[in-house]
Amino acid sequence: MPGTLLYDAASERLRRPPSGPLHLHVHGNGLRAFVVGDVLRRVLTRRRHRVLTTRSGPPPQGWRPADCNIPDFGEGDPATAHVVVAERPVPASHLVLTPGLERIPADADPVTLRLALLRTRYREPVNIADELKAAHPQLERWRALMARWAGSPGKPLHRPSVEEAEAALDDDLDTPAALAVLERLADDPDVAPGAKLETFIHMDLLLAVDLVSEIGRR
Repeated sequence: MPGTLLYDAASERLRRPPSGPLHLHVHGNGLRAFVVGDVLRRVLTRRRHRVLTTRSGPPPQGWRPADCNIPDFGEGDPATAHVVVAERPVPASHLVLTPGLERIPADADPVTLRLALLRTRYREPVNIADELKAAHPQLERWRALMARWAGSPGKPLHRPSVEEAEAALDDDLDTPAALAVLERLADDPDVAPGAKLETFIHMDLLLAVDLVSEIGRR
């Protein structure tokens, strides 16, 4: 399998994460840094890295990371990190990612907010109000489709879509491109509903936006 490439803000170039076990450290308390760090953890784990996750500072004010499907990142020393996810560049001799800052509406649904943040590449400014408006119907549609697909005969996942979406995530965490793959797959009449279901479940293990939440309720 090809490796993951990430933009290193310290050297201003794409690099592969160090080989072997990785220490992933979220520096700061912006929610976007936590979301990016969590997606990166999931991608690297699927690429068979052993990943330790820690943070400096408190979680985002007013938000519980668990509500956004982010596991607890214990506190740690950022100087020892191999990969740092930061709100702004920090001195480090290792790989440094710097997701843009965001202003989060206090009344946003946490999982919809996670999808809204993933709709913009992490190094680009995000218009969170516009992305939330787009993320809500997208999430509702996908969940409804999955509930419908769950009643169809089982099929293996659609391997070309998985490979394309995972390649996008390996390309400096291009989450919008990965989401676009799923959007195209949802509307593809040539792919069986059971294959679509398995593909969406497989990718949601990386995206973590609760796509299965309506299965069995409709």
